[in-house]
Amino acid sequence: MAIKDALIAEYDHEMGTTRKLLDRLPDDKLAWKPHEKSMALGQLAGHLGNISQWAGAILNDTSFDVGTAAPNADVKTSRAEILATFDQHAAQARAWLDKSDADYMTMWTLKQGGKELFSMPRIAVFRTFVINHVIHHRGQLSVYLRLNNIPVPSIYGPSADEG
Repeated sequence: MAIKDALIAEYDHEMGTTRKLLDRLPDDKLAWKPHEKSMALGQLAGHLGNISQWAGAILNDTSFDVGTAAPNADVKTSRAEILATFDQHAAQARAWLDKSDADYMTMWTLKQGGKELFSMPRIAVFRTFVINHVIHHRGQLSVYLRLNNIPVPSIYGPSADEG
């Protein structure tokens, strides 16, 4: 089995699960925060919608300099906007996953102002910065939903709301 086949299966599963949570977003609570230092519900969901966009720099370039990064995207104002962004970025990232094993093993470097912060094989960077990052923030989103009495869907098995 090629690396891309296993990675696409993992990606599809995690993006599908993430979309289930995003589909539960209440338009009337997007400004809600569990704590003053936390992101608002809509901001967190919007971030989830944008994470897979990072796949372009990871899978199509050999490095990225955070010193040249564009500012964060606009905050979305509805579940529909967040879902549309998520769907667009997830589909584009999936298309970029059509790489050879050699491409996945190519070293990739993160820089800041031209200074190397780290280098790892592209596959490790994709898993860390895209898949694991989505899983992390999806966990936060599940707590946000729970705190707002919104049923949490099954993620890796039954939830308290869905058996």
